[in-house]
Amino acid sequence: MKEFGDLMANENEFDLIIQNADLVLSNPDNPSNFKIEKMDLGIKNGQISSLGTLSNLPTKEKFQGKGLTILPGLIDTQVHFREPGLEHKETIEMGSRSAVAGGITGFFEMPNTNPATLTKQDLERKIHIAENTSYCDFAFYMGAAQKNVQNLAALEKLPGCCGVKVFMGSSTGSLLVDNDDLLRQVLENTHRRIAVHCEDEPRLKERKYIAQNSNGDVSKHEEWRDEETALLATQRLVRLAKPMNHPIHILHISTQQEMEFLKTEKTGDLITVEVLPQHLSLESPDCYVNLGTKAQMNPPIRNTKHRQALWKALQAKVVDVIGSDHAPHTLEEKSKTYPETPSGMPGVQTTLPVLLNHMHRGHIGLTDIVRLMAVNPSRIFGIRGRGFIAPKYEASLTIVDLNKEMTIENQWIESKSHWTPFHGQKVKGWPIATLVRGQFAMRDGVLSKVPTQAFEFQK
Repeated sequence: MKEFGDLMANENEFDLIIQNADLVLSNPDNPSNFKIEKMDLGIKNGQISSLGTLSNLPTKEKFQGKGLTILPGLIDTQVHFREPGLEHKETIEMGSRSAVAGGITGFFEMPNTNPATLTKQDLERKIHIAENTSYCDFAFYMGAAQKNVQNLAALEKLPGCCGVKVFMGSSTGSLLVDNDDLLRQVLENTHRRIAVHCEDEPRLKERKYIAQNSNGDVSKHEEWRDEETALLATQRLVRLAKPMNHPIHILHISTQQEMEFLKTEKTGDLITVEVLPQHLSLESPDCYVNLGTKAQMNPPIRNTKHRQALWKALQAKVVDVIGSDHAPHTLEEKSKTYPETPSGMPGVQTTLPVLLNHMHRGHIGLTDIVRLMAVNPSRIFGIRGRGFIAPKYEASLTIVDLNKEMTIENQWIESKSHWTPFHGQKVKGWPIATLVRGQFAMRDGVLSKVPTQAFEFQK
């Protein structure tokens, strides 16, 4: 029989203490004020329990964090994990393995699966799959379409739903919202922030001949889906949403013109803006010369002028979120002749190493990465218990070695596609461990299946 003192000791025992690490901290009441402090972090029952000097306190396990940096768990708010219906490209299991291997602790997944995510039953099917196979926490977008537009107010409130996704262009079938009347209906029937792919479908149709007459030249993709195609859709969206005071999240901005427009239109958090590591890191024409159709994505990789404009906007805090737009296809599919090739590339696993390497080049600060991939996703979308290293917050953490030098290689990629556009790139800064609610989903490159669940959102 245990004595009362033993019971009290067990009650006060931590599940895990991470010792001597550099913690990236900010106050939930003042999230823009960051500091980095060396201390211990204690975890109990999946939550952060204590910060400070804890090395002499009882714990079930210790992790030596000397020389390592702990970030609030990074969240990728735009992935395509292809399940159900397109499992030859990706699955929730393999996509989430790729996520935790790259230091990502949770994801928002897009609705363009087969069937598309348009009903309560569609959402529940995805959640069921994720509850059984995902290596990290998750939420799913509900797609907007003519057939469900009157039901969106109820659908967006369902558990496990992170909001409504709108495709203004670059989609087919029921998910395409290509006219202002339908877009207005989506805005009228939703209250939460909608996430929008902004490409002008009428202009895409007008200019499709450029791709069709390309003679297999994938560099024509950028010409077909030009700056005006993106800008027109972004302007239309803002013109409709802003007078309604409706929050919008504009995905994968890729042009200088859009950033200049949004800089003048943004007020508070009504309009939030996402950029991708691909658009920040790759540029035309080199990407098409070096990668061929592997570089094909929507919106396309553009030239130096646009890439530099994205960095300028990020540094000016016009950008609110970085997502990966992880959208894998098989190498066989990507090896077809343009324009028969599908658009999209893997990215969830390489986002953090690529950004850490940009940090060492002076393009972005460590606290900017935390703001754009942890604090802001949690704050903007209202994720409970996420975004900060503080007592009573979830112990979902990203642990990195800022000085570790590695080479990104295809064989490292856990995604079912097993390739990356960054193959062969040397980087400085690497994910060492990924904790999901206090348990190691990745530790020194070794993955473990831990209990996961859907994100909870504030009402």
